Amino acid sequence: MAATQKIIVLRFSAMGDVAMVASVLKEFTVAHPGVELVMVSRPAFKPFFDGIPNLIFHAIEPKTIHKGINGLYKLFQELRGYKPVAIADLHDNLRSRTISTFFRLAGTTIKRIDKGRAEKKALTRATNKVFKPLKQTVERYADVFRELGFTLKLSHQINKSPKAIPAKAQTLFADQTTKKIGISPFAQHIYKVYNLTKMEEVIASLSNQGYQLFIFGGGKTEQAIAEEWAERHANTYNLIGNYNLTEELVIISNLDLMLSMDSSGMHMASLVGVPVVSIWGPTHPYAGFLGYGQLESDCIQIDHPSRPNSIYGNKPCLCGVENCIDLIEPETIVNKIKEKLNG
Repeated sequence: MAATQKIIVLRFSAMGDVAMVASVLKEFTVAHPGVELVMVSRPAFKPFFDGIPNLIFHAIEPKTIHKGINGLYKLFQELRGYKPVAIADLHDNLRSRTISTFFRLAGTTIKRIDKGRAEKKALTRATNKVFKPLKQTVERYADVFRELGFTLKLSHQINKSPKAIPAKAQTLFADQTTKKIGISPFAQHIYKVYNLTKMEEVIASLSNQGYQLFIFGGGKTEQAIAEEWAERHANTYNLIGNYNLTEELVIISNLDLMLSMDSSGMHMASLVGVPVVSIWGPTHPYAGFLGYGQLESDCIQIDHPSRPNSIYGNKPCLCGVENCIDLIEPETIVNKIKEKLNG
């Protein structure tokens, strides 16, 4: 394809998936500096793509101006103005398929992600489970560009590059000698969340050992919990509700490590090159959603024949009376973090 051509990239949600797209597009633009990308996603996710060269962010507003079939046609008309040569559909949902159909009728090349639904069903079913690692989601994204004729070899490496700390957060980083750990203890689906009482034990232990802790990710309910933890434990700070996404990414880029669920916190850390210790319940890194450049050896999980039983964590654990994620002891998590920081 000619260097001046534009590709429209579609991925509207969820937060972690969009962050993974950003990791792939960063590498794509290095490999193909002459190609322009138009990233279409929700406006809240724009910070993930800030600083990526030759990339234009175009917001989809699915609840207002781009609502329904008429709204999607309006979005198509907006995007057609870029004169794209191809559409990379990295979402494969009803909205992305509708927009792709409009472009196909206009004669534009369309390539769509293969989500591997049959393989994922085999991995998570209760009987005759096929327990093996599946293709990573970031490679599925990259495959779409390969099908469009581009060579793309992902490094699967995180590259730490701390950014200038926002003025209002500088006091948190005044002590440069203390190891700084981000904690992202919440998730969209409750079944992926580690027992909060045990998580506070992790926080208490890390706080007592002199680490500086920053709690990320959530809404009003999670903010209240995080503020209580911050009040009870030294060197622990709640960031929920106090910083926007751009500021959070900058702060994360200055951390030594992130502790996260199988959630967007892990993918945000990957995007800014920070290693992650992650906690897994009914989901499993074999499904392909491990953070970009992160290590499976840094995943904390219980071996059980019923795991995984969910791809997205929207189904309860099938491991017995107690959720498998809650069988993980706080000491195990603390020891893994210390090993990672001191290794």
